[in-house]
Formats: sequence, structure tokens, C-alpha cells
Amino acid sequence: MHSRKRDFYASKSSGCSNLSELDISHVPRLLNPYRKAQVNSSIIWQSFDHPGDTWMPGGWLGFNKITGEYLSITCWENPENPARGPFSESLDPDGSNQYVLLYNGSQVYWSSGLWNGQYFSSVPGTAQQTVFNFTFVDNRERKYAMYTITDSSVITRFVVGSSGLGQQFLWLSNRQEWQPVFTQPLSHCDVPSLCGPFGLCDLESPSLCRCPQGFEPVLNEEWELNDWNLGCKRKTQLKCGTKSNLNREGEERDGFFMMINMRLPSNGEKLMVISAEECEMACLNNCSCSAYSFDTSCLIWTANLQNLQQLYSGDHGGGTVYLRLAAADLPSTNNSHKVKTVVIVSLVGGLLGMVIVLFGLIWLCRRWRKSQILSKVEGSLIRFSYGDLRHATKNFSEKLGGGGFGSVFKGALPDSTQVAVKKLEGSRQGEKQFQAEVLTLGAIQHINLLRLCGFCCESSQRLLVYEFMPNGSLDSVLFKKDSDIMLSWNMRYRISLGIARGLAYLHEECRECIIHCDIKPGNILLDADFKAKVADFGMAKLIGRDFSRVLTTMRGTIGYLAPEWISGLPISPKVDVYSFGMMLFEIISGQRNSMHFEEGSKYYYPSWAAQKVIEGDEKCLLDSRLGGEADLEEVRRASRVACWCIQDAEMDRPIMGQVVQSLEGVLEVDVPRIPRSLQHLMEDQISHMYDDVSSVAEQGASESSQGGYK
Repeated sequence: MHSRKRDFYASKSSGCSNLSELDISHVPRLLNPYRKAQVNSSIIWQSFDHPGDTWMPGGWLGFNKITGEYLSITCWENPENPARGPFSESLDPDGSNQYVLLYNGSQVYWSSGLWNGQYFSSVPGTAQQTVFNFTFVDNRERKYAMYTITDSSVITRFVVGSSGLGQQFLWLSNRQEWQPVFTQPLSHCDVPSLCGPFGLCDLESPSLCRCPQGFEPVLNEEWELNDWNLGCKRKTQLKCGTKSNLNREGEERDGFFMMINMRLPSNGEKLMVISAEECEMACLNNCSCSAYSFDTSCLIWTANLQNLQQLYSGDHGGGTVYLRLAAADLPSTNNSHKVKTVVIVSLVGGLLGMVIVLFGLIWLCRRWRKSQILSKVEGSLIRFSYGDLRHATKNFSEKLGGGGFGSVFKGALPDSTQVAVKKLEGSRQGEKQFQAEVLTLGAIQHINLLRLCGFCCESSQRLLVYEFMPNGSLDSVLFKKDSDIMLSWNMRYRISLGIARGLAYLHEECRECIIHCDIKPGNILLDADFKAKVADFGMAKLIGRDFSRVLTTMRGTIGYLAPEWISGLPISPKVDVYSFGMMLFEIISGQRNSMHFEEGSKYYYPSWAAQKVIEGDEKCLLDSRLGGEADLEEVRRASRVACWCIQDAEMDRPIMGQVVQSLEGVLEVDVPRIPRSLQHLMEDQISHMYDDVSSVAEQGASESSQGGYK
């Protein structure tokens, strides 16, 4: 964080008066923002009127109604150059009572939400009220906001970085480093024009920004400082071509490089053409055209490409961009090599064609039945016949598991893709209702959610086809005595973070809020790389975005049920947060969330674990099989998150988005309090609760290692 340059901005109080701990004797008199002039005891100059890139406690940001000037903070050009950069934070220029992050002083890419009298609506209230005290003033002279510190021992600052992120930092004296506690926007690639013209934002790239095929940085020196504003330039200039393979000078014409799974720039021009070939020619014959894309319609870009982003599996909104390049920059552009390749391919193709003609009909007849599988519904979902799935599963011979909703069988498609087929039992849904629910599930795509591949709906048969998870369920890996798999701490932490991301997607990013209702290790599946996949969200409850909670019948598994389930109260997504907290204790300890017997006494494990977290003895929760090999800071963070998740009152539990940020280390996790229900829970109360929901417990116990398929 370049502490030597920035520590000057750190304040240890709610205003600017208590600065005794800062050594400012070496600062010249007229440049010292904290030294008052001796003439008439008035302030000649102060840093709060010139905040640079940092908003300090006691400083103000807003609008001077007399001069018409906005007081804002602006990022550095790069971490080594304090010149003004393109990103800033200011009171909304449109006049609303909110703060915005701006690109080039005009393009808004994040807003704080309107001031509601206590805090800004889009910033979590707890982040503003626990340590910070916000004040919003609107009088005849000025409209501005100011924040102070309620704890004089806290050192904090808000900075707009050269990468466009707005971050609130706290100084951790024990580590001698700055800890970010609030970051917006959450993704670097949501910052507009971060990588400059033709720059490509790639979250998996070591340098975040990179140049696409045929391009190079405009200034390598600035890219080495993570200053990408100037973007990329072409290695070879374009040569405006014609419809022939050669342009007027006899040189090979420009071509296109295919870039798949890209976020499309927003400034495209739509053309009325009906085919990809026409779209390509329209771009090629336009000397200003830089790229085109064709899906169901044609888009071309005649200016510099801005906001290009490489997407990955689980991301939405991806498309294919064809980037225009000079012939010299296209892969394998040697013309003679192309001619030789065409001749060889033609000869070989002719010989193979004769063979194909002889055996084609026989092959087509044999493949006809299997090709019926490829009839697709609504995009990516495949509609299978019952005969297809009976053949794929060898007449349902290899059973993976089963539960209250049906049995799961292993199968293989004609292309050898392994799948898990769930045969639903007791389903009374009509065909239209079943297909509507299946299409809703099929639209849910995330790297940490089990993917639905297809379905079958014939007569009374209802089957769902899922991707196959070779490592089974988290339940079998954690608790099965004869399991030959031992999860390291790093794997457990990655699994916990993956589950949290999947639930955050269901709760906060889907069109309708989806409550899973049965989070437990048996419903978490592991792929070949031990990445977590949340399964069985087919029994979930959908809530419209206009509602915060819903009244429904109790479902789920004993030991993971939130108190509002037991009380019969309306539920919200916080029931999943509670279940996640209980399961997180199990992942940390490798012990089931139940009664334990030790040396003639018994105790309820979650209550004991929560007490250890309060006492700061989180290390004793760690699975003894790990032999103490774990990152103790991650153990502390995960244990505190689990304890916060199982609080009695749902308002005291975090949302899953905050859980993700806490596990990622973006948010600091305070010491929680022990839940009151666990603190006073007696043995007879536990037995009574188990008796009341014994039928639910029996159903949960019957789930097997693949019971998470729904």
C-alpha cells in the first residue's frame, strides 16, 4: 500500500484535533495542514480542503453551493505517480443525496445509495454504524457528508485506488499493515475502461489486464506499474480489404481472430443482416470496423473496444467476439502453408469420402436411436426418453444412493459422458408444471451449483439427469470411517468458500431469491478436483424480490434447522445461513453436529464449539486428524463466521455475500457472542426437539453419499 507515502493521511481520532502521535515538525509551516496561522487565529490552508485520493475522518466531501464547486477525491495515476487519475468519488453530480464513483468525472460505475437519515442505503448499515459515525449536512452554503470514529484507538482512511476501487482501510497495529474492510465494486472488471482501449480484463491473469492477440501495451513502463489507462495498440496496422483474398496492392487482406466467452462491449452498432457471413463482410468492407459479433443479430464496433472481459464457466452474458487483425498477426497466416494444407486435406478427404459413402447408411441407422437424445429444450437442457435413460444406466443397475425424493443411479451417455440419473418417486406433477420447474432449475448456472443436464417426462415417469460427481458427497468424505480420502485444511477452506459462493448466488444474484432449505454435508457434492457443488436445491423455496420472507411447511434435516423453523415462523434466506454455520463447524472439526460423550459426560457439540470461539481457543476445534497442520488465521476466521451464522435472531446473522467476503478476508470478523439457545440448551430439551422432528431426522439419515442429486 506504499505506506511511506500514505501513512501521513492516517488519523487516530474522530476529527483532526488529536494528532499528537504524528510527527509533523518537519513539515513546512505553510504546507502543514494541522498548524494554524497566528494572524487572527484563522486557518490559511488545510488538507481537508484538498483531500487528494484519501477521505479522512473529520473531512468532508460534497458541494459548495456558493462557489458551485464539488469537493471530491481522485485516484493517483498509478501507485508511483500522484498525478490525478481517471477515477474519483464525489457527491452525485445529478443532485441526489448519494456518493458515486466516477470514471472521467462523468460515468457512474458505483453508488452508495441514497441517504436515509442514518446511513447510505447501498452500504451495509453495520459497516457504517459500528465504528463510523456518519453525518449528512444540507444547508444554504454546502451539502456534504462527514464521518468520524467512535473508537479513538481506530486508525482508518477511505481511498480511491489507481485501479478504480473505493476501499475503506483499518490499520492493524499487531500486523503493521492496512486491512480493507469495505471494497466497491467487488470485481475489478466492473471498473469501466480499467484496461484502456483494446485492453482485456482477465480475473485469472496475473496482471489483471492483458492485450489480446495482435496487440501490445502502448507503454510497457506504465503496465509494469499496473497503470493500464492507455490500453493496447496494434502490432500491425490494418489494410482495408476487398471481397477478394488480396487487397488492391496485392497483399493479403485483414482477417478475424475468434475470442470466445467474452463480455461484449456496450457501444456496438446493430446491422440488419441475417447471417454470420454477411456480418463478417460488413465489418471487413468498413475500414473503421474493429470487431464484430453474431448470435441472432449482427453487432459491429467501429471505435476502440472498451471494457473487454474474459469470462469463465459460471459467468453469465458471454459471447464470441471476432477481432479484426492484420494478416501478419493472424495465427498460421503463411499462404504457401495454407495451399499445401488445402491440397493434402482435399486428397485425404476424397479417400475418406468414398469410405463414408459405403458405410454411411449403416452408421446412420445404428446412430439414429442415440441421436434422439440430442433433441434440446430451451437452450442447453436435453429431453431424454425413458428408454434412453434405461439404456444409459444399464436398466438402473448401479445405484449411487437414495432418499425421500427418489433413488440415484450412475449412467453414461453415448459420448461416454458420465451422469447421475435421479428417478423421482411419488411425483404427482403434471407435465407442464414439471417442465416449468425443470426449466427454472436449468437456467441456474454457477460453478458451485450442481448442473442439471436434462430430464425425462413420459407418462408417470419423472427423471432428472445431473453431471456426475466422482468424489461423492462431503458427508461421506468427512464422516465415513472407511473413507480413504483425507481432506487437508486448505481443501476444507476452499470447499467452505465454494459453498458460500453458491448460496450467495442463489440468495442474491438469481432473478428470484432461492432458499435452499436443506443445507447439510449430504447435499454438498465434490467433483474430481474436490470443488464443492451445492445440490438438491430442487426442494428449494423461491421468493420474489418484493418479499423478504415466506411462510412454508417445515423441511430440512435435524441439527441444521434454524430456530424460526422450529417456532413455525416465516422464513427468509437466513435459514440457509444458520444451516451453513452448523455445517461449517463440522467441516472444521470433522465431528458431527450432535451430542458427544466423553469421560462419562455428554455435551452438545455446537454449544461447546461456540463457547471455545468466544474464549478465543479456536485451535481446539480443528480436526485432530490434521495434526495441527492448518492456517490458524483461517481457522479463527471460519470459526467466528460459523458462530455468527448460528445466532438465534436472524437479524444478527450475516447474509451469504458478507460470509463470502469474510472468508475471502475482505471483511474483518469480530468476536461473536454465544447464541442464547445453545447457552441454555439442556439435555432434556435436546431430546424433546429430536422427538418432535424424528420423521425428518429419519429421512435425512437415509440420504447416501450421492443423496444430494435432486
